[in-house]
Amino acid sequence: MGRLRVALSADFLEADGSPAFPMFDLAPLTGDPEIETFYAEAEDGVIPARALEATDALILLGHRFTAASVPRDGRLALVARFGVGYDSVDVAACTQGDIAVAITPDGVRRPVAVAIITFVLALAGKLLIKDRLTRRGDWAEKGRHMGTGLTGRTLGQLGLGNIGAEVFRLAAPFGLRFIAHDPYADPALARALGVELVGMEELFRQSDFLSVSVPLSEATRGLVDAGKLAWMKPTAYLINTARGPVVNQGDLYEALVAGRIAGAGIDVFEVEPVPPDEPLLRLDNVIVAPHALCWTDECFAGIGACDVAAVLALKRGEAPTGLVNREVATRPGYRAKLARCRN
Repeated sequence: MGRLRVALSADFLEADGSPAFPMFDLAPLTGDPEIETFYAEAEDGVIPARALEATDALILLGHRFTAASVPRDGRLALVARFGVGYDSVDVAACTQGDIAVAITPDGVRRPVAVAIITFVLALAGKLLIKDRLTRRGDWAEKGRHMGTGLTGRTLGQLGLGNIGAEVFRLAAPFGLRFIAHDPYADPALARALGVELVGMEELFRQSDFLSVSVPLSEATRGLVDAGKLAWMKPTAYLINTARGPVVNQGDLYEALVAGRIAGAGIDVFEVEPVPPDEPLLRLDNVIVAPHALCWTDECFAGIGACDVAAVLALKRGEAPTGLVNREVATRPGYRAKLARCRN
């Protein structure tokens, strides 16, 4: 075949055409004479099919890839998502079109786990409250905002996958008890990490810090609701770095203002960007971030390297790691695309 054509969604560029994320090293692609790269513009946030005609792979940042994005020429073989969330991709349409969807678990494992630990430490130490007291000169008030020691407390994970497991690895020195709920968890991994696998209700009742690390799906949408929040201790904290709709935001607000839980660390929201009048933003016992707490040079370099690796695998005629729609790997149409891309 000729050169492999690789599109990147145009939101990888600043308005002046410069790279938005210089730590995303495209040199392995742009420096390869057998690969051609270009940027695909979105329309109303969606990559149109015509932008991907005669294209073999797409590296997708924040834009959406829908059924209407599948090009008619049948050439596209890969959508490599920049990150691990893939709710912006119509996976079923990709599978039907013999297109692999790949994510980057190796790129986000450590950075997101660090973000979760950051929330744990900041909430435990009431960091933002003490920051405000210091700036106002209210030193006399500090005794009213005693933090929570970690030794002997319980750290719970809703989800013991790639990120959840890394959280426990990082938290090992703090003397916490580890519990998790995940119907798909590997018991051997849990044992190796010192994690007790428990039921959903036990997880919510026993955790002093409960982190949500599950993908957004119809099964997980609104999973953390008023009923589950009512199981939590009034001294417990909820942390969500997964996807906003996994937690019912209104129920969380009610639990916080009623004192049914002590506080929350929220990096993701039901609507993003979060509206400025969102009630959660007015609460002193909530720490928020703009779906970016894990955004570091390490994170974006790692994610980019994973997506580059997925494209290079395609060039070798191989399925990528981090494959979401694993069933596509055995489809004759996809296998034919791999054979055609092999150089």
